[in-house]
Amino acid sequence: MEAGEGAGGPDGPDTPGARCGCASFNQDSTSLALGTKTGYKLFSLTTVEKLDCIHESAESPDVYIVERLFSSSLVVVVSSATPQRMNIYHFKKGTEICNYSYPDAILAVRLNRQRLVVCLEESIYIHNIKDMKLLRTLLSTPSNPSGLCALSVNHSNSYLAYPGNATMGEIVVYDTNNLSTVTMIPAHDSPLAALTFNASATKLASASERGTVIRVFSIPEGLRLFEFRRGMKRYVTISSLSFSPDGQFLCASSNTETVHIFKLEQLGPSGGDEAETWTAYMGKMFSVASSYLPAQVSGMMSQDRAFATVHLLASGCKNVCTLAVIQKLPRLLVATADGQLFVYNVDPQDGGECVLAHKHRLFGVDEDHSEGTESEGSEVTGLAHAYPSYAATAALPATGPVTATLTGYCEDGGAKKGEVIPEHEFAAGPVCLDDENEFPPINFCRDGTGGGQARHS
Repeated sequence: MEAGEGAGGPDGPDTPGARCGCASFNQDSTSLALGTKTGYKLFSLTTVEKLDCIHESAESPDVYIVERLFSSSLVVVVSSATPQRMNIYHFKKGTEICNYSYPDAILAVRLNRQRLVVCLEESIYIHNIKDMKLLRTLLSTPSNPSGLCALSVNHSNSYLAYPGNATMGEIVVYDTNNLSTVTMIPAHDSPLAALTFNASATKLASASERGTVIRVFSIPEGLRLFEFRRGMKRYVTISSLSFSPDGQFLCASSNTETVHIFKLEQLGPSGGDEAETWTAYMGKMFSVASSYLPAQVSGMMSQDRAFATVHLLASGCKNVCTLAVIQKLPRLLVATADGQLFVYNVDPQDGGECVLAHKHRLFGVDEDHSEGTESEGSEVTGLAHAYPSYAATAALPATGPVTATLTGYCEDGGAKKGEVIPEHEFAAGPVCLDDENEFPPINFCRDGTGGGQARHS
């Protein structure tokens, strides 16, 4: 699962009343990262009632991209003060591993245990996360001003999805392990607005700028599996899509007050075992009738409505949602640009309206009072120093962080205009960073012996 849409971009938050520059859940929805005016915060999502701030940094102002690699110490940060530079930190040690500069503003960063992808408006850079070597540069991609892209969490099937057309909803699916295009999916008639893979990278969900239809495709084949209708009365802006960990549910949030949860289930085969209900009868009738109707009408009839819904307290506030299992129960989490996190209980059997389990404020009481806002909901606990001895005693690198200002190639082997570096095409194995005492995977940045190139000439 991946959800990384923020509240703004290089120019700052674009939502009125926004208190954070971005909000993103990590790949398994166990952590929430928040970009702020003074830096970034990381929260642990292990319980419903308590929200622990496990790290807070004030080193970079106006952070609009912050991505954490699973539960590791690796965090990627981009600030509107330097929108062309990506900083990679080891937050448990309080050190910068390295930073990279690109020719234009960075619009999105996606990562799994095998790859790190940087998306600009008209190009995409694919790095090997183990040593940050640039493996491939996708130049002259269709204009993508929002930086829309999705990278699968599964490093074995490390697929990247991005728009293949600026005016229509075409999706390019790219294999970042083999560095080759897998398929092109004609998903929608209008430009794309949201993309996400399921955890196993066997399904890809998409929505267009109209926001009325959400489609799910098989990967790598690109066949349409499901089609869900979010609504027909009005066009909306879908801000995020996210699969549940088991891939059985898909949630979608937008600029309206409603969050939809869809259930991915195939209709049972017709036969004697099927319950002879009115709904089943009407379903058969619609199925037969649809074969005689125009494709547009037929498609509309085949769409399924939401299995469950959530009605937020207000609309118009940009948000990001995810489905997670917390304390052994399915939950829907919604983080909003005004600095709140809503946790809802989801009934996996009957669906319906989800019940609000808890609401957290992502900013402390002092911060709220200083800005003249009222304190409401639960408070965020103080910074949880889970690793004081480690951070205090870990040896700092002998040399400072390596700064790589990238010009198209590197002396020790790089990529220019999409060429592959054979010796760095694959990492030796997945980078496991869940151990409290692990070290950063980017060894060449730590000892200063290597450099990468991402700026094309």
